[in-house]
Amino acid sequence: MAPDHRRSVVRRLASITAAMAVSAVLVPGPAFPAGAASHPDPPRPAPDAGHSPEERIARLPAFGAYLHYGPAGLERMKELGRWLGGHEPRVGHTYLPGDLWRNIEGGHGFLDSWAEWRQDKADRMLVLNVPMMERNEENVPDAEVRHLLRRAADGEFDDHFEVLAERLVDLGVQDTVIVLGWEMNGVTYTHRCAPDPESWKEYWRRIVTVMRSVPGQDFRFDFAPSRGRDAIPWTQCYPGDDFVDIVGMDAYDQPRGLSFDEQVSEPYGLQHHVDFARAHDKPISYPEWGLFRNGDNIRWMLRMLAWMDEHKPLYNTITDYCPHGVWLCSDNPRASALYRLLLSSPFVPEPEPHPEPGPRPRPEPEPEPSAPVPTAPTTPTPMPSKLPYCTPLDLAQWSGQQIGGRPTACLQGAER
Repeated sequence: MAPDHRRSVVRRLASITAAMAVSAVLVPGPAFPAGAASHPDPPRPAPDAGHSPEERIARLPAFGAYLHYGPAGLERMKELGRWLGGHEPRVGHTYLPGDLWRNIEGGHGFLDSWAEWRQDKADRMLVLNVPMMERNEENVPDAEVRHLLRRAADGEFDDHFEVLAERLVDLGVQDTVIVLGWEMNGVTYTHRCAPDPESWKEYWRRIVTVMRSVPGQDFRFDFAPSRGRDAIPWTQCYPGDDFVDIVGMDAYDQPRGLSFDEQVSEPYGLQHHVDFARAHDKPISYPEWGLFRNGDNIRWMLRMLAWMDEHKPLYNTITDYCPHGVWLCSDNPRASALYRLLLSSPFVPEPEPHPEPGPRPRPEPEPEPSAPVPTAPTTPTPMPSKLPYCTPLDLAQWSGQQIGGRPTACLQGAER
C-alpha cells in the first residue's frame, strides 16, 4: 500500500478469563521465527531491580506505526507514545515518494528530520519504503512495466539508488532498513514483479549491489510482499538469500469474511511466510499491518498480536489511519482499546530470566484455584495460575468501559 493512498494457527489463544495476562514480549522484536530446531528462542534480558520502567521499556523489542511520511509523522510519534502511557515507539517508518526519480533519490531535505530523529537515541530504527520505479502509482500497463523492468535489469536506473545510498550515509542513517519494492506480488505498483519475474529479481539484485557498494553503509534490505498469492506467488519474486536481509510481509485483515486461521493457512499466507524465512535463515518483519475489510475486529487484533508474540519479528509497524489504525482512526474503538492496553507502559512487565542457549522450557501447570473462574461460553483450556512472561491485571472495570462486556484474554498459547 502507498503512504496516503492505501487500497486502495499455529496456536490458539488460551481460555478467556476475568484477568488478562500480558506477555512481556508482546511487542515483537529481534529473533528468528520460533519453532525451528536450529534457531532456539533468543535470550531474554534478565530482570534488574536497578532499572526504571522507562529503561526496561527501552530494552524491549522494536515496534512503531506509520503515522505520516513527513515531519508530521515524527510529531505524531511523540503523541502516540503519550497515548501509550510513555511507551515510545522505537521504529520510525516513512516512504519515499514514487512520482519522480529525484524524489526516489531522497529529495533535498526530505529525510533530514527522520535522520535527526534516528540519531537522537541509539536504540531507534528507521524503516524506509523505497519505490523501484518512478510513476509508481500511475496504473502503468503490464507491457510497459515489462519493458521498464528489462531496462532496469540492464542497469539503466542504478545511479538513482547510488545517490539515495550516499544521501542516507551522509545523513548518518547508514543502518536504515530498506523496504524495497514492497507488495511486489500485487497489481498496484509500477515496481510489481508479475510482468517479468526474472528481470524484477535481477533489478533487485542490482539495486542492493549498488547501495551496498557505497562506503559506510550498513543497510538491511527487507523483501516484503503482501499476504497471500495476489497476482503472483511472492516466492517467485524472491531474489536470493545473498540480497535479502529480512523477509517481511504486509498483513491486513482482509478479504471480508476470511478468518485469522484462514489467513494463517492460506497459500503464501502467514504460516508460509514464517516457514519460508526460517528455511532461508532470515528474520521476519511486518512493515505494514492493521485492520481492514472486517471492521473493528477485536478478535483479529488479539490474534495478530499473539502471532507476533509467538514468531518474534525483527520489528512491526501498524498502519495507523482509517480504516487500518488504532490511534488516529476512531472507527475501531474496541481494537484501539485493546492495542492501547497491551502496549501501554504501565502494563509492560519486567522481563524474566531466560536460560541460554536452548528453547524456553514449557511450564508445569499449577493446581487450579478453588474459587470458580468465569469463562467465555466455550470449552476452556485449563490455565495455570502463573504463566511465564505474563503479568496479571484486574481489568473487569476497564474492559466493561473500553471493549464491552467483562471477558478478557491471555495471549499465552494453549495446545493446538
